[in-house]
Amino acid sequence: MFNSQRPSVDDLPTSGQLFRATAVALVAASAILVTVVLPAEYAIDLTGAGRALGFTQMGEVKAQLAEEAAADAIPQVAPTSLVSQTSASADPVDTERRSDVTTLTLAPGEGAEIKAKMAKGASLQFDWSVSGGAVNFDTHGDPPNAPRSFYHGYGKGKNSTGEQGTLVAAFDGKHGWFWRNRSDRPVTITLRTDGIYEEIKRVV
Repeated sequence: MFNSQRPSVDDLPTSGQLFRATAVALVAASAILVTVVLPAEYAIDLTGAGRALGFTQMGEVKAQLAEEAAADAIPQVAPTSLVSQTSASADPVDTERRSDVTTLTLAPGEGAEIKAKMAKGASLQFDWSVSGGAVNFDTHGDPPNAPRSFYHGYGKGKNSTGEQGTLVAAFDGKHGWFWRNRSDRPVTITLRTDGIYEEIKRVV
């Protein structure tokens, strides 16, 4: 029905041309995978280009949101009196008692984490408050070299303007708070701690 002419053999690409085109496509796909996909989706930046282009930061935010979502699936524990599962009844005597006041400001959607380095059985009294709004929080601890899937929670909540209580370390490691500002304006968190711990600082 149609009289269109079939292409001649000379018009078809050669095997060498097909091989070169395939090789170029593979190189391009690999470059996109390394510089864009891995940094943006998994915060894996093998070359440093992902961070320079802003993709690694996107991946880090996604990872934090995934961890926060996973933590939300864990049943809540009353946050006003945080007592660990340790059987120790007295603070270790090799660390001096100290007091600190720590403040941080979170932009809308921003998260941050402050943890104290504590020995098993050590305790600290805490009192944190929010100025300018409310935050979601997750109080938890991590032992040294903990696997990525490890989670030990003390308490969590949403739309809180402040909490106070006593945190008793269930194990040697870092124990503290993760806050997320879900409002549309900046908030300032003031954390007051008093107890037996080596140091306290922002880790995220």
